[in-house]
Amino acid sequence: MAKTLSCKIGPSVLNADLSQLYNESQKLIDSGADYLHLDVMDGTFVPNLTFGHPVVKCLRTKLPNAVFETHMMVQNPLQWISAMADANVDQYTFHIEPCDDVPLVCRKIKEAGMKVGLAIKPGTPVTCVEEYIDMADMILVMTVEPGFGGQKFMTDMMPKIEILREKYPTMDIEVDGGIGPNNIDVCAKAGANMIVSGTAVIQAKNPPQVIQLLKDSVNKHLNIKSN
Repeated sequence: MAKTLSCKIGPSVLNADLSQLYNESQKLIDSGADYLHLDVMDGTFVPNLTFGHPVVKCLRTKLPNAVFETHMMVQNPLQWISAMADANVDQYTFHIEPCDDVPLVCRKIKEAGMKVGLAIKPGTPVTCVEEYIDMADMILVMTVEPGFGGQKFMTDMMPKIEILREKYPTMDIEVDGGIGPNNIDVCAKAGANMIVSGTAVIQAKNPPQVIQLLKDSVNKHLNIKSN
């Protein structure tokens, strides 16, 4: 059966109150989030440190049915595959830039029972990820530099999404970085169907309303029939 696109909204929990990680995560799911985007930073590939597999595994015990995507902003993505698989992560998204052997990492992720996401930073041409497209379940196009907070959304990343959507019409394409109601239409028009949104959702007065707004935009621009 041919794959059909669906819209998925994945709030980034990094923008939440991490001392209340379970409560915040449950609130996001109750607000209509399709998955949770978990930013893992190692202090090497990016200058910041966040949380690792023990926190993810602990969160999984509280949320057994939630969909977890770990965004691995790490220098050695091979190192953490088994630990994240043990934490029952659904999708392991890693950056191709520091990786010496992308096909090996993809294969190990699949063998561990997780989906493969390939991420590229703003300075990485889309051609760099295209050679691995057959190994990926999803491509993540960053619209800010990974590892730095408070950055402005980079509209000039949209051509990357447009190229990928035109060439790979059924590929899941995720966009991450400074996304909210003010720029969702730009992302949706370009072809992104998986939307990571942090502050815009978590700090909203009405998170369910914001998530629905994001979803409606993607469904409209990609002609996706909403559930």
